[in-house]
Amino acid sequence: MTVRTLSEASVPVPERLAAVLAQLDRVVVGKQRALRLALACLLARGHLLIEDIPGVGKSTLAQALATTLGLKYARVQFTSDLLPADVLGVSIFDQGTQDFRFHPGPVFNSVVLADEINRAPPKTQSALLEAMEERQVSLDGQTRKLAEPFFVIATQNPVEQIGAYPLPESQLDRFLMAIEIGYPDPVAERELLSTGDRRGQIVNLVALCDPPTLIEWQREAARVHVAPALLDYVQALIAVTRGTTEDKLTQAIDAGMRRGLSPRAGLMLIAAARAWALLAARAMVLPEDVQAVFPSVAGHRLASGARAGAVYAQNLLKNVAVT
Repeated sequence: MTVRTLSEASVPVPERLAAVLAQLDRVVVGKQRALRLALACLLARGHLLIEDIPGVGKSTLAQALATTLGLKYARVQFTSDLLPADVLGVSIFDQGTQDFRFHPGPVFNSVVLADEINRAPPKTQSALLEAMEERQVSLDGQTRKLAEPFFVIATQNPVEQIGAYPLPESQLDRFLMAIEIGYPDPVAERELLSTGDRRGQIVNLVALCDPPTLIEWQREAARVHVAPALLDYVQALIAVTRGTTEDKLTQAIDAGMRRGLSPRAGLMLIAAARAWALLAARAMVLPEDVQAVFPSVAGHRLASGARAGAVYAQNLLKNVAVT
Protein backbone atom coordinates (compact mmCIF):
# COMPACT_ATOMS: atom_id res chain seq x y z
CA MET A 1 0.00 0.00 0.00
CA THR A 2 1.34 3.42 -0.93
CA VAL A 3 1.42 5.99 1.87
CA ARG A 4 1.25 9.65 0.98
CA THR A 5 3.54 12.06 2.83
CA LEU A 6 1.58 13.68 5.61
CA SER A 7 3.31 17.09 5.47
CA GLU A 8 0.05 18.59 4.24
CA ALA A 9 -0.90 20.48 7.38
CA SER A 10 -1.49 23.62 5.32
CA VAL A 11 -4.25 21.90 3.34
CA PRO A 12 -7.64 22.55 5.00
CA VAL A 13 -9.30 19.49 6.54
CA PRO A 14 -12.42 19.69 4.31
CA GLU A 15 -10.22 19.56 1.20
CA ARG A 16 -8.41 16.48 2.46
CA LEU A 17 -11.74 14.86 3.30
CA ALA A 18 -12.97 15.65 -0.20
CA ALA A 19 -9.91 13.82 -1.56
CA VAL A 20 -10.80 10.82 0.62
CA LEU A 21 -14.34 10.76 -0.75
CA ALA A 22 -13.13 11.12 -4.33
CA GLN A 23 -10.82 8.12 -3.97
CA LEU A 24 -13.53 6.01 -2.34
CA ASP A 25 -15.91 6.89 -5.16
CA ARG A 26 -13.55 5.26 -7.65
CA VAL A 27 -14.01 1.92 -5.87
CA VAL A 28 -17.61 2.11 -4.60
CA VAL A 29 -19.16 3.56 -7.74
CA GLY A 30 -22.25 5.73 -7.69
CA LYS A 31 -22.78 5.67 -3.91
CA GLN A 32 -21.60 9.14 -2.90
CA ARG A 33 -24.22 9.58 -0.19
CA ALA A 34 -23.48 6.22 1.46
CA LEU A 35 -19.76 7.01 1.39
CA ARG A 36 -20.34 10.45 2.86
CA LEU A 37 -22.46 9.01 5.66
CA ALA A 38 -19.86 6.34 6.43
CA LEU A 39 -17.08 8.93 6.65
CA ALA A 40 -19.24 11.26 8.76
CA CYS A 41 -19.96 8.35 11.11
CA LEU A 42 -16.24 7.74 11.55
CA LEU A 43 -15.49 11.44 12.07
CA ALA A 44 -18.18 11.50 14.79
CA ARG A 45 -16.46 8.57 16.56
CA GLY A 46 -19.46 6.32 16.02
CA HIS A 47 -20.05 2.89 14.53
CA LEU A 48 -21.89 2.00 11.34
CA LEU A 49 -24.52 -0.64 10.59
CA ILE A 50 -25.21 -1.47 6.94
CA GLU A 51 -28.37 -3.45 6.27
CA ASP A 52 -28.74 -4.69 2.72
CA ILE A 53 -28.85 -7.75 0.51
CA PRO A 54 -25.59 -9.55 -0.38
CA GLY A 55 -23.58 -8.28 -3.32
CA VAL A 56 -24.11 -4.50 -3.20
CA GLY A 57 -20.62 -3.60 -1.95
CA LYS A 58 -20.87 -3.53 1.85
CA SER A 59 -17.55 -5.23 2.57
CA THR A 60 -15.86 -3.41 -0.32
CA LEU A 61 -16.85 -0.08 1.25
CA ALA A 62 -15.40 -1.11 4.62
CA GLN A 63 -12.08 -2.29 3.22
CA ALA A 64 -11.71 0.70 0.90
CA LEU A 65 -12.40 3.10 3.76
CA ALA A 66 -9.80 1.47 6.01
CA THR A 67 -7.16 1.43 3.26
CA THR A 68 -7.78 5.04 2.23
CA LEU A 69 -7.46 6.23 5.83
CA GLY A 70 -4.37 4.14 6.55
CA LEU A 71 -6.02 2.08 9.29
CA LYS A 72 -5.47 -1.55 10.28
CA TYR A 73 -8.41 -3.63 9.10
CA ALA A 74 -9.87 -6.97 10.13
CA ARG A 75 -12.91 -8.84 8.92
CA VAL A 76 -14.90 -11.25 11.07
CA GLN A 77 -17.40 -13.49 9.34
CA PHE A 78 -20.23 -13.93 11.85
CA THR A 79 -21.68 -17.43 11.69
CA SER A 80 -23.93 -19.53 13.91
CA ASP A 81 -20.92 -21.27 15.51
CA LEU A 82 -18.78 -18.15 16.10
CA LEU A 83 -17.68 -17.76 19.73
CA PRO A 84 -16.98 -14.53 21.66
CA ALA A 85 -13.32 -15.58 21.93
CA ASP A 86 -13.11 -15.61 18.13
CA VAL A 87 -13.85 -11.88 18.22
CA LEU A 88 -12.16 -10.69 21.41
CA GLY A 89 -9.18 -13.03 21.74
CA VAL A 90 -8.14 -15.82 24.07
CA SER A 91 -5.43 -16.61 26.64
CA ILE A 92 -3.40 -19.73 25.87
CA PHE A 93 -0.99 -21.42 28.27
CA ASP A 94 2.65 -21.07 27.18
CA GLN A 95 4.76 -24.09 28.13
CA GLY A 96 7.96 -22.07 27.86
CA THR A 97 7.04 -19.30 30.26
CA GLN A 98 4.62 -21.41 32.31
CA ASP A 99 2.10 -18.64 32.05
CA PHE A 100 -0.92 -17.67 30.02
CA ARG A 101 -0.31 -15.47 26.99
CA PHE A 102 -3.10 -13.39 25.57
CA HIS A 103 -3.68 -13.65 21.83
CA PRO A 104 -5.71 -10.62 20.75
CA GLY A 105 -8.67 -11.14 18.48
CA PRO A 106 -9.64 -9.10 15.43
CA VAL A 107 -11.40 -6.50 17.60
CA PHE A 108 -7.96 -5.05 18.38
CA ASN A 109 -7.75 -3.46 14.94
CA SER A 110 -8.82 0.09 14.07
CA VAL A 111 -11.51 -0.91 11.56
CA VAL A 112 -13.42 -4.11 12.26
CA LEU A 113 -15.90 -5.44 9.73
CA ALA A 114 -18.47 -7.60 11.52
CA ASP A 115 -19.83 -9.23 8.40
CA GLU A 116 -23.40 -10.54 8.61
CA ILE A 117 -23.51 -9.81 12.33
CA ASN A 118 -27.08 -11.07 12.65
CA ARG A 119 -26.05 -14.57 11.53
CA ALA A 120 -24.40 -15.13 14.94
CA PRO A 121 -26.34 -15.95 18.12
CA PRO A 122 -26.97 -13.19 20.67
CA LYS A 123 -24.12 -14.29 22.98
CA THR A 124 -21.56 -13.62 20.26
CA GLN A 125 -23.26 -10.40 19.15
CA SER A 126 -23.01 -9.09 22.71
CA ALA A 127 -19.24 -9.63 22.71
CA LEU A 128 -18.96 -6.32 20.88
CA LEU A 129 -21.07 -4.29 23.33
CA GLU A 130 -18.29 -3.21 25.70
CA ALA A 131 -15.84 -2.74 22.84
CA MET A 132 -18.17 -0.41 20.95
CA GLU A 133 -19.27 1.62 23.96
CA GLU A 134 -16.18 1.75 26.19
CA ARG A 135 -13.50 1.09 23.54
CA GLN A 136 -12.00 -1.56 25.76
CA VAL A 137 -12.31 -5.29 26.39
CA SER A 138 -12.47 -6.98 29.80
CA LEU A 139 -11.05 -10.52 29.71
CA ASP A 140 -9.47 -12.77 32.34
CA GLY A 141 -9.80 -10.07 34.99
CA GLN A 142 -7.93 -7.49 32.90
CA THR A 143 -9.13 -4.48 30.95
CA ARG A 144 -7.40 -3.99 27.62
CA LYS A 145 -7.73 -0.76 25.65
CA LEU A 146 -8.57 -0.98 21.97
CA ALA A 147 -6.92 0.84 19.10
CA GLU A 148 -7.62 4.53 18.66
CA PRO A 149 -9.40 5.34 16.43
CA PHE A 150 -11.73 2.36 16.66
CA PHE A 151 -14.53 1.88 14.15
CA VAL A 152 -16.93 -1.05 13.79
CA ILE A 153 -18.73 -1.52 10.49
CA ALA A 154 -21.33 -4.25 10.84
CA THR A 155 -23.35 -5.63 7.97
CA GLN A 156 -26.58 -7.51 8.32
CA ASN A 157 -28.97 -9.21 5.99
CA PRO A 158 -32.68 -8.37 6.13
CA VAL A 159 -34.22 -10.14 9.13
CA GLU A 160 -36.69 -12.01 6.95
CA GLN A 161 -33.84 -14.05 5.45
CA ILE A 162 -33.24 -17.56 6.78
CA GLY A 163 -30.84 -17.91 9.71
CA ALA A 164 -30.86 -14.29 10.87
CA TYR A 165 -31.02 -13.27 14.53
CA PRO A 166 -32.46 -9.77 14.99
CA LEU A 167 -30.12 -7.42 16.85
CA PRO A 168 -31.47 -6.41 20.28
CA GLU A 169 -32.13 -2.73 20.95
CA SER A 170 -29.10 -2.46 23.23
CA GLN A 171 -26.89 -3.58 20.36
CA LEU A 172 -28.61 -1.37 17.81
CA ASP A 173 -28.11 1.66 20.04
CA ARG A 174 -24.33 1.18 19.86
CA PHE A 175 -24.44 2.09 16.18
CA LEU A 176 -24.40 5.79 15.46
CA MET A 177 -25.87 5.21 11.99
CA ALA A 178 -27.69 2.51 10.07
CA ILE A 179 -27.73 2.84 6.29
CA GLU A 180 -28.54 0.97 3.11
CA ILE A 181 -26.27 0.99 0.08
CA GLY A 182 -28.92 -0.10 -2.39
CA TYR A 183 -28.68 -1.00 -6.04
CA PRO A 184 -26.48 1.18 -8.27
CA ASP A 185 -28.13 3.55 -10.71
CA PRO A 186 -28.13 2.45 -14.39
CA VAL A 187 -25.05 4.52 -15.29
CA ALA A 188 -22.98 3.24 -12.37
CA GLU A 189 -24.13 -0.35 -12.95
CA ARG A 190 -23.19 -0.14 -16.62
CA GLU A 191 -19.73 1.06 -15.60
CA LEU A 192 -19.39 -1.88 -13.22
CA LEU A 193 -20.51 -4.37 -15.86
CA SER A 194 -18.03 -2.89 -18.33
CA THR A 195 -14.99 -2.71 -16.06
CA GLY A 196 -15.59 -5.59 -13.65
CA ASP A 197 -15.45 -5.92 -9.87
CA ARG A 198 -13.73 -2.96 -8.20
CA ARG A 199 -12.53 -4.90 -5.16
CA GLY A 200 -9.27 -5.70 -6.89
CA GLN A 201 -8.45 -1.99 -7.05
CA ILE A 202 -8.28 -1.66 -3.27
CA VAL A 203 -4.63 -2.78 -3.15
CA ASN A 204 -3.74 0.18 -5.37
CA LEU A 205 -5.37 2.79 -3.16
CA VAL A 206 -3.20 5.50 -1.64
CA ALA A 207 -3.39 6.10 2.13
CA LEU A 208 -4.49 9.71 2.44
CA CYS A 209 -4.40 9.71 6.23
CA ASP A 210 -2.97 7.92 9.27
CA PRO A 211 -4.39 7.27 12.76
CA PRO A 212 -3.02 10.46 14.45
CA THR A 213 -4.30 12.58 11.57
CA LEU A 214 -7.73 10.96 11.68
CA ILE A 215 -7.93 11.59 15.43
CA GLU A 216 -7.23 15.27 14.75
CA TRP A 217 -9.96 15.29 12.10
CA GLN A 218 -12.35 13.85 14.67
CA ARG A 219 -11.40 16.64 17.08
CA GLU A 220 -11.95 19.16 14.30
CA ALA A 221 -15.45 17.79 13.75
CA ALA A 222 -16.20 18.04 17.48
CA ARG A 223 -15.25 21.73 17.40
CA VAL A 224 -17.86 22.67 14.76
CA HIS A 225 -20.16 25.27 16.32
CA VAL A 226 -23.76 24.43 17.24
CA ALA A 227 -26.00 27.45 17.88
CA PRO A 228 -28.75 27.46 20.55
CA ALA A 229 -31.42 27.74 17.83
CA LEU A 230 -30.08 24.56 16.25
CA LEU A 231 -30.30 22.79 19.61
CA ASP A 232 -33.95 23.89 19.81
CA TYR A 233 -34.58 22.17 16.48
CA VAL A 234 -32.86 18.97 17.61
CA GLN A 235 -34.87 18.95 20.83
CA ALA A 236 -38.09 19.39 18.87
CA LEU A 237 -37.24 16.36 16.73
CA ILE A 238 -36.41 14.27 19.79
CA ALA A 239 -39.58 15.33 21.60
CA VAL A 240 -41.78 14.25 18.70
CA THR A 241 -40.28 10.75 18.72
CA ARG A 242 -41.20 10.47 22.41
CA GLY A 243 -44.74 11.69 21.90
CA THR A 244 -44.21 14.51 24.39
CA THR A 245 -45.38 17.43 22.24
CA GLU A 246 -48.79 18.73 21.32
CA ASP A 247 -48.05 18.28 17.64
CA LYS A 248 -50.71 16.35 15.74
CA LEU A 249 -47.97 14.14 14.39
CA THR A 250 -47.72 12.36 17.73
CA GLN A 251 -51.26 11.07 17.25
CA ALA A 252 -50.15 9.23 14.12
CA ILE A 253 -47.18 7.41 15.63
CA ASP A 254 -47.23 3.76 14.68
CA ALA A 255 -48.04 1.52 17.64
CA GLY A 256 -45.26 -0.84 16.57
CA MET A 257 -42.60 1.85 16.74
CA ARG A 258 -39.78 1.51 19.25
CA ARG A 259 -39.50 3.96 22.11
CA GLY A 260 -38.45 7.54 21.39
CA LEU A 261 -34.89 8.75 21.06
CA SER A 262 -32.74 8.72 24.19
CA PRO A 263 -30.46 11.55 25.34
CA ARG A 264 -27.52 9.53 24.01
CA ALA A 265 -29.19 9.41 20.60
CA GLY A 266 -29.51 13.20 20.74
CA LEU A 267 -25.79 13.53 21.45
CA MET A 268 -25.03 11.20 18.55
CA LEU A 269 -27.27 13.25 16.26
CA ILE A 270 -25.37 16.42 17.13
CA ALA A 271 -22.01 14.67 16.60
CA ALA A 272 -23.10 13.34 13.20
CA ALA A 273 -24.41 16.75 12.13
CA ARG A 274 -21.10 18.34 13.13
CA ALA A 275 -19.21 15.82 11.01
CA TRP A 276 -21.55 16.40 8.06
CA ALA A 277 -20.96 20.16 8.35
CA LEU A 278 -17.19 19.62 8.36
CA LEU A 279 -17.46 17.56 5.18
CA ALA A 280 -19.30 20.54 3.65
CA ALA A 281 -16.49 22.89 4.81
CA ARG A 282 -18.72 24.76 7.25
CA ALA A 283 -17.67 26.00 10.70
CA MET A 284 -21.20 25.73 12.11
CA VAL A 285 -24.05 23.27 11.90
CA LEU A 286 -27.10 24.19 9.84
CA PRO A 287 -30.56 22.57 10.00
CA GLU A 288 -29.77 20.98 6.63
CA ASP A 289 -26.92 19.07 8.28
CA VAL A 290 -29.25 17.66 10.93
CA GLN A 291 -31.81 16.73 8.28
CA ALA A 292 -29.14 14.98 6.18
CA VAL A 293 -28.06 12.63 8.96
CA PHE A 294 -31.30 12.30 10.96
CA PRO A 295 -32.78 9.31 9.04
CA SER A 296 -29.56 7.33 9.42
CA VAL A 297 -29.08 8.22 13.10
CA ALA A 298 -32.71 7.89 14.22
CA GLY A 299 -34.23 5.34 11.85
CA HIS A 300 -32.93 2.12 13.41
CA ARG A 301 -33.82 3.44 16.87
CA LEU A 302 -37.42 4.15 15.90
CA ALA A 303 -38.47 1.19 13.76
CA SER A 304 -37.34 -2.26 12.67
CA GLY A 305 -35.19 -2.29 9.55
CA ALA A 306 -32.99 0.44 8.11
CA ARG A 307 -35.38 1.22 5.27
CA ALA A 308 -38.55 1.39 7.38
CA GLY A 309 -36.79 3.47 10.00
CA ALA A 310 -35.40 5.90 7.44
CA VAL A 311 -38.85 6.38 5.89
CA TYR A 312 -40.36 7.01 9.29
CA ALA A 313 -37.62 9.51 10.17
CA GLN A 314 -38.12 11.33 6.87
CA ASN A 315 -41.81 11.74 7.71
CA LEU A 316 -40.87 13.24 11.06
CA LEU A 317 -38.63 15.77 9.35
CA LYS A 318 -41.48 16.93 7.14
CA ASN A 319 -43.65 17.67 10.15
CA VAL A 320 -41.20 19.45 12.47
CA ALA A 321 -40.62 23.08 11.55
CA VAL A 322 -37.19 24.68 11.71
CA THR A 323 -37.34 27.33 14.42
